[in-house]
Amino acid sequence: MKIYDTHTAPTPRRVRIFLAEKGIAMEYVQLDLQKGENMTPEMRAKNPIGKVPVLELDDGTCIGESVAICRYFEVLHPEPLLMGETALQQAKIEMWQRQVEFGLFMQVGMCFQHSTGYFKDRMTPIAEYGELAGKTASKYLHVLEKQLAQSEFIAGDTFSIADITALCAIDFARVVKIKISDQHTNLQRWYDSVSQRPSAKA
Repeated sequence: MKIYDTHTAPTPRRVRIFLAEKGIAMEYVQLDLQKGENMTPEMRAKNPIGKVPVLELDDGTCIGESVAICRYFEVLHPEPLLMGETALQQAKIEMWQRQVEFGLFMQVGMCFQHSTGYFKDRMTPIAEYGELAGKTASKYLHVLEKQLAQSEFIAGDTFSIADITALCAIDFARVVKIKISDQHTNLQRWYDSVSQRPSAKA
């Protein structure tokens, strides 16, 4: 099997960190997003919306969406559990994963796309929307600050996919000048800790 990847993009990095945490080796095929290598007919056949990452199994089956890929490997290789064990743990991790994804990860992405014009050849950037998305992402850091005052990791006392999503979002947010501020002491403590995990280099 192999994963179509773009090393500089935050979404594929979520999968790389997830697999690194589980110690799963993988073949990665690099695609240049700016050149549109993810939009070719060949890649559209693997993922109709032309996004990365895409997991291609040995039988040719393709799975898009980073969380879906992570779910696939969580079932096959449950240890260490990154999506929860009990019903309550799974629900809490899924809740925070979704909130981080919508409140931070996607907002950073929209800020980047609409304020930089990086993909202006395939979309119409709206500068005002990019600015609003950036403000929304910055506000969400306060939510994480409050949550991390109560627990070591975002969804509780164990490292999970919610932490992976947040780490990738915060690292990429620097491109659009969104950063952890001095008032975010708990968030900074968390960030320093998860950034030192070996998987963060994936």
